[in-house]
Amino acid sequence: MYDKTVRRRRAVLALLVISSIVLLTASFGGSGGVSSVQRGVFEVISPIQDGASRALKPFRDLFGWVGDTLDAKGQNASLRSERDRLRRELADEQLTMSENAQLRRQLGLNRKLSLDQLDPVQARVQGTSTSLFSQTINIDKGSADGLRTGQPVMTGAGLVGKVSFVASGAGKVTLLTDSTFRVSARTSTGVTGILKPASGNPDDLVMGGLAARDQVTKGDMVSTRGTDPAARDLPSLFPPGIPIGTVTGVDDPGTDTQQVHVKPFVDVRSLDFVQVLRRTGSGT
Repeated sequence: MYDKTVRRRRAVLALLVISSIVLLTASFGGSGGVSSVQRGVFEVISPIQDGASRALKPFRDLFGWVGDTLDAKGQNASLRSERDRLRRELADEQLTMSENAQLRRQLGLNRKLSLDQLDPVQARVQGTSTSLFSQTINIDKGSADGLRTGQPVMTGAGLVGKVSFVASGAGKVTLLTDSTFRVSARTSTGVTGILKPASGNPDDLVMGGLAARDQVTKGDMVSTRGTDPAARDLPSLFPPGIPIGTVTGVDDPGTDTQQVHVKPFVDVRSLDFVQVLRRTGSGT
């Protein structure tokens, strides 16, 4: 029984092979009958293929959309990562350029005022505390670096304040905008007085102690006075010539009560690093 089945299958396979050869030969030979059969088969199958294609098109579109979406998301993630990297590099480059410009300005002022003789040291600002009651910054230098209370603090733009507290590796600076700060100042025309912050306005300093004959005009430059040669018993902690600011106006000019308003050069709210002058005169 098994042998008959095998022989029958082999006969069917042989018949199929022979039929295929005949059909292929007839097709290449241009047989009209075979061509008719092919056209008939094509006419029957073609609508079925077209219908199937139409039915499957939404699924193909869906799979294509999903693939495109995944590719787009991948590209977007890559672009965002590249954008963030470039932003970080740009920020680092801008910070470096800004710090280099500040350092060059500081070196230029040091040479102009011969401040290298006062043993300056650079310190980075680590924190800022500004309110109506206190205006201070914290720096990363302290007593281990030779800092002492009362030492002048500045940048290449001008006066910042003075050291008011020191620990071994850190210090605190009272800013010139603090209500307790005082400094002897001089205008570019030679008028002298005591400069202090205006009440409630950190962007405004006021110079008082002027005589009626003292003439000050808007736009005059104001800097530290330093020690008065006629008062050597009260030496100043601040060397002469450190820029402070520009005169913005005068109250009651030509009187003994006139007050000069000064806008500081240094924006104490955006300090990155400062310079402390470690060698100063004695006194307070």
